[in-house]
Amino acid sequence: MSEFPTKSFLILEDGTVFEGTHIGAQKEVISEIVFNTSMAGYLEVLTDPSYAGQAVCMTYPLIGNYGICKDDMESARPWIDGLIVRELSRIPSNFRSDMTIQEFLEEYGVPGIAGIDTRALTKILREKGTMNGMITTRNDYDLEEVILKLKSYATGKVVEKVTCEQKYEIKGSRSLEENGAISGSAKFDKEAYDKGIHERKPSIVKKINGLGKKVALLDFGAKENIIDSLVKRGCDVTVYPALTTAEEIIAAAPDGIMLSNGPGDPKECTSIIEELKTLYHTDIPIFAICLGHQLMALATGADTFRMKYGHRGGNHPVKDLQTGKVYISSQNHGYVVDMDKLDEKVATPAFINVNDGTNEGLSYTGKNIFTVQFHPEACSGPEDSRDLFDRFIDMMKERKKDA
Repeated sequence: MSEFPTKSFLILEDGTVFEGTHIGAQKEVISEIVFNTSMAGYLEVLTDPSYAGQAVCMTYPLIGNYGICKDDMESARPWIDGLIVRELSRIPSNFRSDMTIQEFLEEYGVPGIAGIDTRALTKILREKGTMNGMITTRNDYDLEEVILKLKSYATGKVVEKVTCEQKYEIKGSRSLEENGAISGSAKFDKEAYDKGIHERKPSIVKKINGLGKKVALLDFGAKENIIDSLVKRGCDVTVYPALTTAEEIIAAAPDGIMLSNGPGDPKECTSIIEELKTLYHTDIPIFAICLGHQLMALATGADTFRMKYGHRGGNHPVKDLQTGKVYISSQNHGYVVDMDKLDEKVATPAFINVNDGTNEGLSYTGKNIFTVQFHPEACSGPEDSRDLFDRFIDMMKERKKDA
C-alpha cells in the first residue's frame, strides 16, 4: 500500500454514500451488501463459498488482529466480492499468522473499504433490507448512473461458479494430499480467475483411520469443514459437482448422501432441484446443510422466501423441537424455508430460530432424511451441534444393518 491511504466510497442503491479508506486490491466492484456479526472467524468468512456474489460488512470493529493462517481457510481462495470494516489491523499478533489481511486481500484480488461507520451501515440494512452496493475509489462517479447499475445487478447462478469442476475422492484412511487435493497455501491463479476459471478443492491435510462409510457429497459450495467432519468420522467421501445427475450418484451405491451449503437464491437451481426429487425417492440416508436444506425442501414441494437481511454470524440460537435443547449456531443465509407452505405429510419442522421463529431444519416423514439451515461444522464458531454428523453416521449404520 502507498504511504498515504487512498480515499474510497461505498455507494448503496438507496443513494447512501459512505466515505472511507481503500483496502485490498485496486479494483471496483458491484455486489450484494450483507453484514456478519461474528467477533472472530473473518478468514472463514472470506473463504466461505456461500458468500460468492456478496460484499461483507463485519460488525465487529477491529478485523485482522490475528492475521491470516492459510491452514484455516474454508476453500483454496476467498469468494467474497469485497470486505467492509471499521478498522483493519495492520500488525497482527499470532504465531500462526502467514500474512496480514491486507496482504491476503491484495494477493487474491479482493477490494474493500475501511474507516466507515459499520454500525450505521448495519442499521440501514436491518431497516431497509439487504441491498446492492458499489465499492470504488473514483471520486468522479455519477450517483444516478451508479444507482441504475446497482438496481440492475443480480448475483445470478453462483452455485455453478463455486462448485468443483470434476468429482474427486477423499479416503478416510489416507491423507488428502494423496488424493490429489491441493494445499490451502497453494498459489492463487489470478490470470485464470480473471478469465472466469474457478477451481476450488479441499485444503485440509490430515491422516485419519477410516471406517469406510461411503458418502456422496454434492458440492454446491461446500466448506472444507463439512468434508473434514465426515473424514474425521471415518467416511470415504466422493465430492460431486453440483450438476451431477441423480443417476450417477445412485449408481455409485453410497451409504449416505450429503447436500452442502452454497450461495445464492435456491430457486435459481432448477436442474439441481429436479435431480434431488429422484434422490428423495431412494432409501439412501441424506443429510443437508444450509442451501442443501433449502433445495431438498423445494424438491419436495415446499417453498422458500428471501429474508429481509438474513442470518450471518456465530451466535444464533436454534431450538431442537424434539428434545427442547437450544444450540448456539453459526449461520450464513439470506433465504429460508416457508413453514406456512410445508406439507407435514412430507416433512415436519425439526429446528426453529429462537430469535425470529424461522425454520432451521426439517425431518422428512418416513424417510432417512434430515436437514438443517445452520452450520454444525462451524469453524470458527460454536460446536454445540456437531453431533448431528454422528446422527448421520448412525443413519448409515442402521440402513446397512437392515439391508
